Amino acid sequence: MARLELRNVNKRYGSGLPDTLKAIDLAIDSGEFLILVGPSGCGKSTLMNCIAGLEQISGGEILVEGADISAMSPKDRDIAMVFQSYALYPTMSVRDNIAFGLKIRKMPQSAIDEEVARVAKLLQIEHLLARKPSQLSGGQQQRVAMGRALARRPKIYLFDEPLSNLDAKLRVEMRTEIKLMHQRLKTTTVYVTHDQIEAMTLGDKVAVMKDGLIQQFGTPQQIYNDPANLFVASFIGSPPMNFIPARLQRQGGRLMALLDSSQGRCELPLSRDIQGLEAREVVLGIRPEQIVMGGAEGNGLPSIRAQVQVTEPTGPDLLVFVTLNQTKVCCRLAPDVSCCIGDSLALQFDPARVLLFDSASGERLDLAAPACVTQDNVARFTGR
Repeated sequence: MARLELRNVNKRYGSGLPDTLKAIDLAIDSGEFLILVGPSGCGKSTLMNCIAGLEQISGGEILVEGADISAMSPKDRDIAMVFQSYALYPTMSVRDNIAFGLKIRKMPQSAIDEEVARVAKLLQIEHLLARKPSQLSGGQQQRVAMGRALARRPKIYLFDEPLSNLDAKLRVEMRTEIKLMHQRLKTTTVYVTHDQIEAMTLGDKVAVMKDGLIQQFGTPQQIYNDPANLFVASFIGSPPMNFIPARLQRQGGRLMALLDSSQGRCELPLSRDIQGLEAREVVLGIRPEQIVMGGAEGNGLPSIRAQVQVTEPTGPDLLVFVTLNQTKVCCRLAPDVSCCIGDSLALQFDPARVLLFDSASGERLDLAAPACVTQDNVARFTGR
């Protein structure tokens, strides 16, 4: 196990070109599982390659256990990487693929055999050792690629979108296998994905990236419940967070957001009073599961009636779409709720769950400096 730190890491591919990575600062404690998540082209795979030594950084430092490895060759970093394409040798058996790195390091044959047996048992591929990669399914090939990395017993494991080539069912199974493997080995792991479900389920810490910047770094719960800006809020969550444009006004000393539908109006009091926002256009953010059916006696929550536009039963819940402030809004309700298109529903909002964003910059207005995002990153996102 090893602590991994990235200090002000930059990467550019030529003079005059914009930086692909911009002032990346991360610290991953020994044994933690870090997820790098973001859309295609955000720089997450480039950052992974820089950690592995496959790309040289243009500035900053990469440290393992306090030692700067930025200038080391990949073979000297004691880091193992699992690629998206598996990168297995097609002419070698599974056994030889797993053993290849150990032979390069000139380990005794008895030690190699022992290590291959250990890894094969761990990944439940003992019956595949004599096969060639072409005789394996996608999930089996992925296990072999993982086995080759595991056999080295490195300080750090890197996974670059390892499940992207698998079907949906197999992705879920392999996700569980990777999490169980990490729980057993407790090795520091960095995992790149564009899939926010993988990010939420696998990681101890999550770094959300966009345009070469870390938009937010924290636990999955922090990222989900307290997103730093509109991008993070929209990227994490399925179905995604609702964003409702609204105008604020002050009534009786309280800041209110106005919500309109074809069947009524709601004056939603905000849980945090912020001076200077009166008559300002903002964006209200609320998760679909945080909009509940009205009718509870005496709960005091503001409510609004809205007409059902679309329903989508998913099995474990019912997604209901309505229109508020001329914007489509998704509500995640219990699967046994009975409603049809055209029905009128009373919907309630908990003001404590409503987030407030600036409509121009995307900055959170009701949480000036969340603990899981640095002031520098806020400045870089908002341009301030």
